[in-house]
Amino acid sequence: MYNPTVARLTYRALLGRRRALLLCALPVLLLIVAGVVRAMVGADDAVTAELLGGFALATMVPLIGVIAGTGAIGPEIDDGSVVYLLSKPLKRPTIIITKLFVAVGVSILFSALPTLLAGFILNGNSQQLAVAYTFAAVVASIAYSAVFLLLGTVSRHAVVIGLVYALIWEALFGSLVAGARTLSVQQWSLSLAEEIAGDGLISSDVGVPVAVVLLVAVTVGGTWWAGQKLRTLTLAAEG
Repeated sequence: MYNPTVARLTYRALLGRRRALLLCALPVLLLIVAGVVRAMVGADDAVTAELLGGFALATMVPLIGVIAGTGAIGPEIDDGSVVYLLSKPLKRPTIIITKLFVAVGVSILFSALPTLLAGFILNGNSQQLAVAYTFAAVVASIAYSAVFLLLGTVSRHAVVIGLVYALIWEALFGSLVAGARTLSVQQWSLSLAEEIAGDGLISSDVGVPVAVVLLVAVTVGGTWWAGQKLRTLTLAAEG
């Protein structure tokens, strides 16, 4: 279900000069802010949780997911080059799953790893905060990649829609509005991080069993739907 050629082409598209700069911007900013905060206030668990939760998980992770998820297939559909890929003797699920693996890998590299480094800079992983938020970032990256990969197959405005979702729903409503939290990937991943970190430092409105079910459902469902959409594109191209 994994094709090295498709993966290589997808990595090349995602890590081109312009997208690479976009992918690096937020992680670099996070690390700079973490260094400045540590120098100004020292090792503070509450400040660490606030920065990793408010900036890293609520903003950086979904935005990286938008870039990686939509960029894994959206541009190929927009410029028509996907027809060349679909003309090859490849199973459509193989194409989607390979692109999902690439999107997840890029998302983890540019969001989860910087989150871990920022956590160690801020408080040296006191109360397991760095590890907890990194785990949440990994889990969220998987779900976001599936969601935004699907979005890239169903809409030519995937980036705009993804940005609205990431900045308004996840970063704003997912953090502030109680009713929206239960439908937030951020909150689902926070519920898992809560099990790792020290008591009271991380909280989520969603229980762990519900969070796991929803994360799996979104990831599997998004991947399956993207595969079905790709089948439709194949039929249109062949017709």
